[in-house]
Amino acid sequence: MDNVGYITLTRLSGLNREMRVIANNIANADTTGFRREGMVFSEFVVRAGQAGTESLSMAHGNARYSAHLQGALVQTGGSFDLAIEGEGYFQLETPDGLRLTRAGVFTPNQAGELVNMDGHRLLDQGGAPVFVPPDARQIALAPDGTFSADGQAFAQLGLVRPADPVTVSRAAGTLFAVDGALEPVEDPRILQGFVEGSNVDPMQELARMITVQRAYEQGQRLLEREDERIKTVVQTLGR
Repeated sequence: MDNVGYITLTRLSGLNREMRVIANNIANADTTGFRREGMVFSEFVVRAGQAGTESLSMAHGNARYSAHLQGALVQTGGSFDLAIEGEGYFQLETPDGLRLTRAGVFTPNQAGELVNMDGHRLLDQGGAPVFVPPDARQIALAPDGTFSADGQAFAQLGLVRPADPVTVSRAAGTLFAVDGALEPVEDPRILQGFVEGSNVDPMQELARMITVQRAYEQGQRLLEREDERIKTVVQTLGR
């Protein structure tokens, strides 16, 4: 395969990965707390031969990023449905360590601890699991994250954010891992009886999908034309 083929294949490989990212965004357009993903293409240069010869510039689509824009707030009325308005993340205890999320759908487990849909425990300001009193009749949450049962405070949620946004990476689904320091959010605002929806715009993603598909098809046609050109040259020289 010649240089044109290698260059085109690197671009097609990246476009294929971007198509999978877009498809995942569309599939999670209605997932609570989901954050839209995107693909970043980088360029790497390979020297074609000896010093002084031309180099090859290839595309490499290997970096993904998450858009952390606010999603729409949807009212549910659930006592343990929580939505963050503004900055910050809930802290969850998982088998893989501390994880952050904006998906605020929680429910008490058999031990009375608040957990998300995957069974990961919600942590309070001090990093301890949030325990709901079993005899509580009415649960209320103040905007600053103070939980109370029948008028008596029993837990204080603490929203956090990464000190360096670059250290945030998607762990799985709506969970994020942070390879760095966390800092508390000043003046947090948490709404009870609401959840934050996905920040994916389905129409925008469909438009992106069409653009990527067309670019992929153009690359395929280029490879086909290059293949025909090489065959023609071989046939001509073989006569």
